[in-house]
Amino acid sequence: MGWWRAEVVRNVWGKGRKITERERQWSEAFPYFTRKAEFHGKDWTHSARRYRDPEFPEEEAPVTARKEPPIPRSSRTRRPAPPGAPASRASSRVRRPAGARPGRARLGAAGAVLALVAGLAGCGGGGGDGGAASPGAATGAPRSTGTPSSPEPSPTRTYPLSTAPRTIPAVREHVPARGPGWRPGPGSGVAVAPGSGALADEARLLARELGIADRGEAPARAGDIELALVGGGGAAAAPESYTLTTRGGRVRVTGPDEAGVFYGTRTVKQALRSGGAVPEGVVRDRPDRPQRGLMVDIARKHFTAAWLEARVREMADLKLNQLGLHFSDDQAFRIASDSHPEVVARQHLTKAEVRRIIALAESLHITVIPEIDSPGHLGAVLDAYPSLRLRDARGAVAPGAIDIAKPESARLVDELLREYAELFPGRYFHVGADEYRALMASDPEASYPALAAEARRRFGPQGRVQDLATVWLNGRAAVVREAGKQPKAWNDGFFRGGVVAADQGVEVEYWTGREIGARPPVEYLREGRKVVNVNDRYLYYVLGEPNQFTYPTGREIYTTWTPLVLRGTQAVPARYSGQILGGRFAVWCDLANAQTQDQVAAGIRMPLRALAQKVWDPREPALSWADFSALAERVRAGA
Repeated sequence: MGWWRAEVVRNVWGKGRKITERERQWSEAFPYFTRKAEFHGKDWTHSARRYRDPEFPEEEAPVTARKEPPIPRSSRTRRPAPPGAPASRASSRVRRPAGARPGRARLGAAGAVLALVAGLAGCGGGGGDGGAASPGAATGAPRSTGTPSSPEPSPTRTYPLSTAPRTIPAVREHVPARGPGWRPGPGSGVAVAPGSGALADEARLLARELGIADRGEAPARAGDIELALVGGGGAAAAPESYTLTTRGGRVRVTGPDEAGVFYGTRTVKQALRSGGAVPEGVVRDRPDRPQRGLMVDIARKHFTAAWLEARVREMADLKLNQLGLHFSDDQAFRIASDSHPEVVARQHLTKAEVRRIIALAESLHITVIPEIDSPGHLGAVLDAYPSLRLRDARGAVAPGAIDIAKPESARLVDELLREYAELFPGRYFHVGADEYRALMASDPEASYPALAAEARRRFGPQGRVQDLATVWLNGRAAVVREAGKQPKAWNDGFFRGGVVAADQGVEVEYWTGREIGARPPVEYLREGRKVVNVNDRYLYYVLGEPNQFTYPTGREIYTTWTPLVLRGTQAVPARYSGQILGGRFAVWCDLANAQTQDQVAAGIRMPLRALAQKVWDPREPALSWADFSALAERVRAGA
């Protein structure tokens, strides 16, 4: 340290003590002012810049020193404090002289050093009377403007109120707080709270994604994320709900089930991607609908196992929980079969590949739903069993349709249903029931007299072809229910009137009102049926855009669709909301070569995100479509 720096301390304080470390740092940072103090120690008109303590960057008020005569060397001792004043080196603030410019102080050189160093001097111990300083002097607090007996405040670093984490889907509730939030550091880890060992997989995945330690089931440390299963009441106990608390440099994610805690970890991951930190405060979040997903037609077009696994990971980050696989249609049967290998296409998924997809999906809280569509869309199966094809009054084959009047038809399909019910461990099985050729004719009884005769034989003179089809649906639903599955079927497999009623427990997947005899969605709801929204106006991505289909846009889903919009653009009355279980985006491959599988992934990217937002929270989104799209680029869910 230069001699002039030590000299300035003696000149200012008049004690002849050694300079403190804090004063040394200051003098090195502002050599210009210390030199001015050295050469112009008695010049009290010097202008100085304002000093801001780097530890507390809040703006300080301007300080102006009074012009005073120099103190004789013989009397350079500390002036006695007024009665009642605290023992502190911090100076009292004085008023700025009239005409002085705001934001600048006019100081003499020694006065500048005194004013700028005064808040620092208390940090270093010195000789003489340089004992303990006031808390304000030690922390760089603003100088008191009150009476000498008023204690000076001890300010702490302040933060603006936090904002909600930016995620897709957006969180439903965020309680803001002041604080730095949380971001992973060198010592951070993910800990599972004692007694919540079932969350080990969720913790392991998050730790790997964030590049931090997996602590297993252990108490959380400073800087950690803690995962815990907790009970509770109200919204906090809703299935798939979670609470995410960020406070004191830690994050705690709790929920009543593993899925809810997992979704909390997706919020952590996306918040870090979109904003660099998890905001301070509390998130309380839950889905609006229990069924949220994607369906892929892997029958008309072969998709690789790797492509499907990539979609599973993408869906998980978006908090979607169902993947439907339509693997049997007129064009091909795409999963290996032990009971009927003769129906399987050359390009297909092996059972090992399917098990791997299912295992990945289950680890990410996604249920894989198989679909074997019948009595229509069975062309690939019927290629191996031509005797079971349906024929019309002229003897012409009805494409893809099986003859439901023959007992052998039900036996064949049921064997396939039982085989794949064992392969897919999830809760649901889709039995199709749509677009049966006999019921797409304007007069089914005239066009298919053999079916009409069988209906009258079974159900009497009032029996019709639709009654045979309803018995078929009920029979296939019973088979999968016996295997422990919840049956699903397309809405055009349920008919108005008739002698036989459709099984009330079959979930209706409503996709269209275009077909002959199609019923409006409110009819199913009036009957008390549970419905899933697969509205072809918004949620159908049909390769090649045949039959007046156009590729849906994410903007349309985001701005005008909700789960209540089941058909066209018209919403059903809100009183039926509780019967609408959710929604699913469907990829159909009518013209299989119109797009590659990579083009399909790119094409459905934003529609899938828009769907995820609206089935999680159907209210009008806070972000504009442009802002939502920009957020999607930052988050890159599943990337």
